[in-house]
Amino acid sequence: MYLVTILGNLLIILAVSSDSHLHTPMYFFLSILSMADIGFTSSTIPKMILDIQTHSGVISYAGCLIQLSFFYLFGCLDSTLLTVMAYDRFVAICYPLHYPVIMNTRFCSLLVLVSFLISLMNSQMHCLLMSQLSFCTNVEIPHFFCDPPQLLKLACNDTSTNNILIYIFGAIFGGIPLSGIVFSYYKIVSSILRVSSSSGKYKAFVTCGSHLSAVCLFYGTGLGVYLSSTVSHSPKKGAVASVVYTMVTPMLNPFIYSLRNRDIKRALQRLLNRTA
Repeated sequence: MYLVTILGNLLIILAVSSDSHLHTPMYFFLSILSMADIGFTSSTIPKMILDIQTHSGVISYAGCLIQLSFFYLFGCLDSTLLTVMAYDRFVAICYPLHYPVIMNTRFCSLLVLVSFLISLMNSQMHCLLMSQLSFCTNVEIPHFFCDPPQLLKLACNDTSTNNILIYIFGAIFGGIPLSGIVFSYYKIVSSILRVSSSSGKYKAFVTCGSHLSAVCLFYGTGLGVYLSSTVSHSPKKGAVASVVYTMVTPMLNPFIYSLRNRDIKRALQRLLNRTA
């Protein structure tokens, strides 16, 4: 699954970068999302595979903080990029004549930069929060990566403030991007309903279909992990839910964006023919 994830996302990046027809804002954001998916999966899965092969589940304190930082960096970047892509679809459908002017190269690069800076801030805030905790020596984390909720349970000092801050960070860095996506699609649906022709409505819905599927998959599995950890006190069930969140979503994204997209299919075909 990890190899399929890496290969699928790399093919999307290569297809977009090698085909001049795909040098548009939508596909530019898609290639950045593929990079984020590779980073998100690679922050946890290679270490887990190594632990399984070596039969050794040991990680240092510094290594745990580094893993946590990259996990939140790329996870938040996924979330903010999905919001940026929703905004891109909103401008394309609601303001088609102004789209080339609004979504120019400079503005698109700025959106990606802002997304990265927001994600970096979220990552470092979580890292700083965890670094303030005190742990006994040789603690056992009942998970396959350094998950903050599990680390909070293992801490020796009082973690009530840390728990509150974790929820606040989640509400800000998860809730605000999701609100942006919901608002964008509210405007998109309102605009589509005003279109008189059924073919025009279908074309608009198809344009948003892949992105909407990716949003539902990302936030759906994320919410599933959160609810499973809240309702169930079994660490094993939480770990299984996290595998779906960290592994299945990044693996399926390339299929979601390529199976129903003729432009991506043609670009991949040309890329494969060129390499052959």
